Amino acid sequence: MKYASLLEIQALVQPQMQATETLMQKEMTSEVQLANLVMQYALGNGGKRFRPLLTLLSAGLCNYAAGHEITAAAFIEFIHNATLLHDDVVDESDMRRGQPTANIAFSNAASVLVGDFLYTRAFQLMVRTHNTAVIETMAQATNLIAAGEVMQLSNMHDPDVDEARYYRVIELKTAVLFSAACKIAAQLAEQKAENIHALAEYGRRLGMAFQMMDDVLDYMGDAQIIGKSLGDDLAEGKPTMPLIRAQQQLSPPERARLRAIIEAGEREAIDEVIALLHKTDALEYSRIKAEEMAQSAGDCLNIFPDNDYKEALKAVAYLAAHRNA
Repeated sequence: MKYASLLEIQALVQPQMQATETLMQKEMTSEVQLANLVMQYALGNGGKRFRPLLTLLSAGLCNYAAGHEITAAAFIEFIHNATLLHDDVVDESDMRRGQPTANIAFSNAASVLVGDFLYTRAFQLMVRTHNTAVIETMAQATNLIAAGEVMQLSNMHDPDVDEARYYRVIELKTAVLFSAACKIAAQLAEQKAENIHALAEYGRRLGMAFQMMDDVLDYMGDAQIIGKSLGDDLAEGKPTMPLIRAQQQLSPPERARLRAIIEAGEREAIDEVIALLHKTDALEYSRIKAEEMAQSAGDCLNIFPDNDYKEALKAVAYLAAHRNA
């Protein structure tokens, strides 16, 4: 593999990444000082910038460098962080990227309202592209993301959630934005329909794989590395793939205990749950599913000519399913 790390991939579009960061800093301004403080707190420490990277790599793949790819990368990251600000309030999370969440550092109200500010600022940036197709893609994506969050809320503490329901939730709440991040680059480049579809599908499958690995890491990651508390999903009563798979293989008494933990959201039972998971193939099964999805994401790019951007996007898919953070 030509690109063995995310740093090597980022280096391919480093000037564009820096331009995106500069634009974001310029647009993260308000006459309200509290809004400025919350935005800098939430976005100032960087994060992975994974979604803007996808937009910029996809633009490179499509040989597009007219300038709107920077705008698109910025509004994609704004949308992402707006969802995080809202999610942390809904999920009552207390750690994000290795620091207290914005709702803990400021307040729930500040997090929600600044999330709204970022959403609307993102749409202001979208308008600057003067591309109706891009705006339509993003309007649809943000609506589906909201639907995914509501669907996840309805699944909370429900041990009967199956793989089909799980897949639909992660498609909506995570994969939709990944897909949009890639698709809009192809739309800006006025690519033919099959290329636009291929990049959108690459992003969708990549997002699915990324979220599946997130859900695995919640039970086998290192809190210092992943930047959030282990057992967050358990505390929130989220029936993710490892828990769904484990229920299929545990003995009746063990399955009943795991169901009770899901229903109660017992974070203090995290060690017990991990022990139950290790009695099954749940973590390995989930990891393999993520790897298969990532492989299929890379295959979507086969219609594009070979170049560094194609190699980088394929490497992104591989790394997403083989990460520890």
